[in-house]
Amino acid sequence: MIVLRAPYATDYEATRGRLVTEEASRTRTPFQRDRDRIIHCTAFRRLQHKTQVFISPEGDHVRTRLTHSLEVSQIARSIARVLRADEDLTEAIALAHDLGHTPFGHAGEDALDAVMAGYGGFDHNDQALRVLVLLEQRYPKFDGLNLSWETLEGVVKHNGPVTKSPLPSTLAWFNAQFDLEIYTHAGVEAQIAAISDDIAYNHHDMDDGLRAGLFTIEALCDSVPHVAEVFTKVRKDEPDAPESDVISEAVRRLIGDMIDDTLACTTRRLARIAPVSAEDLRNCGEAMVRFTEPMKENERALKTFLFEHMYRSPSVNAERKAGAQIVRDLFTYFLEVRDALDMSWLTAYPRAVNESWERIVADYIAGMTDRFAKRLHRRIFHTE
Repeated sequence: MIVLRAPYATDYEATRGRLVTEEASRTRTPFQRDRDRIIHCTAFRRLQHKTQVFISPEGDHVRTRLTHSLEVSQIARSIARVLRADEDLTEAIALAHDLGHTPFGHAGEDALDAVMAGYGGFDHNDQALRVLVLLEQRYPKFDGLNLSWETLEGVVKHNGPVTKSPLPSTLAWFNAQFDLEIYTHAGVEAQIAAISDDIAYNHHDMDDGLRAGLFTIEALCDSVPHVAEVFTKVRKDEPDAPESDVISEAVRRLIGDMIDDTLACTTRRLARIAPVSAEDLRNCGEAMVRFTEPMKENERALKTFLFEHMYRSPSVNAERKAGAQIVRDLFTYFLEVRDALDMSWLTAYPRAVNESWERIVADYIAGMTDRFAKRLHRRIFHTE
């Protein structure tokens, strides 16, 4: 089936190009090429062993940053197909959105930001840009992946216009070379990737929390009415299904409801604005891809429950605390013992920028997986 691109979709034939000009691919669009470069990069592979919620999970079925990114990309492509946006650009942005995450999730990020407070701080979104334009070393003619303007714009602005002041250091440096128009909204593809992230992590974290025994279906349903309605319907429709199947079916329906809500709300908004180009969406002053107000309330209720019963549960908190301490210890150690930093990694470090030693150490630690950071910490500090 051939799907005609919507007038507001990003047109790959009108791409603004790459920072370093390259000959066009004979077999792929620019955005397909971007997606492939992201999938093949080292930072993407490392997401397999980076925390989503649980730190270095022992079970094979608990989500990681990699599985989360794949789930986001699947949801995003589904929405993009119905809205007739560019599916490949949407997928590329979705796959790249978490590349800047540290080991140990937000606990690791908070710890790294604290120790880097006097050296420009640390932000995982800015780090994703560092990975894409500097730290990946795979091509002889440039640092980073040399992605198209539209993909980089989408990664930087998928949560909306950048209003932080001062700008994160990498964004300020790169934007001066390749203006990403950071004060406007991104195209529809990035907006789709962002809302797909919300849809995925809310319900998949709920799934993982139930299966890990952090809370029960009954406790969840007592606190979150719209979730209770779905579980009630599933049990009525499938009275003999085991609990595991009930959870899976409820998660599937809840995700489907949010996708349907997004499509309905976004379609109405697009009809009101009637954009005739991707630029119209960038300059309209508001995000087009949204939930309805009732669905926003549902999302907030589920987030509140997960925050109280999962993200701040005693077992997860203990893991977060331990992970943060590992990040602090490694940062202090490498700051003082420069010769201990992996020379093969340091040799490949980009020479395009004159970074402080503190930033170099932060880049090294940010790229670590949970298990590598724990193993290195044990070796250095002789802990068990």
